[in-house]
Amino acid sequence: MTTNVLILCTHNSARSVLSEGMLNHWARQLGQDVRAFSAGSAPSGRLNPFALEALSHAGIDTSGYRSKSWDEFTAPDAPEMHIVITVCDSAAAETCPYWPGSPVKVHWGYPDPSNALGGDEGKRQAFELTRQAIGYRMLQLLQLPMDTLNAAQLQAELERICAN
Repeated sequence: MTTNVLILCTHNSARSVLSEGMLNHWARQLGQDVRAFSAGSAPSGRLNPFALEALSHAGIDTSGYRSKSWDEFTAPDAPEMHIVITVCDSAAAETCPYWPGSPVKVHWGYPDPSNALGGDEGKRQAFELTRQAIGYRMLQLLQLPMDTLNAAQLQAELERICAN
């Protein structure tokens, strides 16, 4: 059974997109049956070009990526989520919709690389460092024995990953 993971950020333009790309990339590389999706509570309608650049430089194809609303994942035909991860503090503070299947929810906050100082080069560096940090956590997530963990155990393991 595929483990579906929804990654949320307010605008679905940077951190959630980096997370979706990294989790899907590592899952494919490791042969894991995990599928990542990203969305936002107030999607901007555009993806941050620095996020796309960081993923592209890591060898990740971003064609088909788009900024989308979390409402798409509450529709009757949406894939059932097993894990919902918020990656920005503002999305974590919002009241999320009801997710069918009662997924495990966790907050893995990252500073917004869009706010980096130093012009375009500073932003590029911040996006690359954020991509690496996200990638490291996604690798840890993929090491979990998801088929054998109950919801409480999965919750504890996801929180442990964030604490490291």
